[in-house]
Amino acid sequence: MPLAWGKRSLHPETLRLGLHQTRTTGYNIQGEGRGAVNRHISLRAVVVIVLLLWGVAAAETPNRVTILYDSFGKSPSLTMDWGFAALVEYGGKRILFDTGNNARIFEHNVKALGVDLRNIDFVVISHRHADHTSGITYLLTVNPKVPIYVPDEPWGLFARGVKNDFYRKDPSLPADMRYYGGHPPEILEAGTPWPGANFVPVNERTEVTPGIFIFSGVSTSPGTLELKELTLAIKSPQGVILIVGCSHPGVEQILHEATAIDPHIDILFGGLHQIQKPDPEVKRIAAVLHDQYKLERVAPGHCTGEPEFAALRRAFGNHYVYAGVGSVIDLPAAAVTRTASTGQ
Repeated sequence: MPLAWGKRSLHPETLRLGLHQTRTTGYNIQGEGRGAVNRHISLRAVVVIVLLLWGVAAAETPNRVTILYDSFGKSPSLTMDWGFAALVEYGGKRILFDTGNNARIFEHNVKALGVDLRNIDFVVISHRHADHTSGITYLLTVNPKVPIYVPDEPWGLFARGVKNDFYRKDPSLPADMRYYGGHPPEILEAGTPWPGANFVPVNERTEVTPGIFIFSGVSTSPGTLELKELTLAIKSPQGVILIVGCSHPGVEQILHEATAIDPHIDILFGGLHQIQKPDPEVKRIAAVLHDQYKLERVAPGHCTGEPEFAALRRAFGNHYVYAGVGSVIDLPAAAVTRTASTGQ
């Protein structure tokens, strides 16, 4: 049976021939030390083969974003619905960003696109709104223990409780008028629609794995005031790759935070929340992205809004990337961040 190696396979006969060649390249060792030396040489050969194949597999790992959920697109085999989800593949990591508005539709689109959620490394949920979280229900049926990075919000949807000192206490009251009879638990646990999920709260910029960051922002807009939202940022050789959910903290604030990772932004995916903005603001945001922050490319979706789609397409021209549901957008190659040693 071939040995699995990333997306490639190594047949045992190939491995046997490689080891045989290593054993017969001119060594003529007599005496009882010969076996030990041959074993040492064979071990070194295995290490070299492993490292070479790791390099080949890493080189062949796709760097791309696949849009799994949105309300516009070209593919008749996919279901359009209000919400957002994307699969991000970069540097050998597979990251699910958001899960859409309807678990059944999310499941359909994931299967239609041939995505295996059992093999993702972690999940990022941008914020608590249903059009980004509802697919968690399906996700947990196929990958119940996957780490899910979520905003750090007490009493939100993600089982984040609080210490009992969040309320003032009055010992003069009788026990039947006091919370928990005057003896509260140290942590007041919060409920969640997804008990048992492996939620990981994030409240500051966190480098989850080398070169891949999650950072948090807070909305200051009426209607979503104090809503926390996470952004995924990947540092590539060409600049930062940004994936946002709705940009409730404001796309300008998100871009400002991203420039702390790298001053150059290569591409921005996701919703910019301009669906009801008047034309002057729509035009201003397009100029901010193109002229002030000088994004190389933009791939807007979800709540960006049709007028903003048009303004961004005018501003970016050929650097505007269509990103409807089912779209697969290639990303720049990942930099090699690890070096290997054969122990010499």
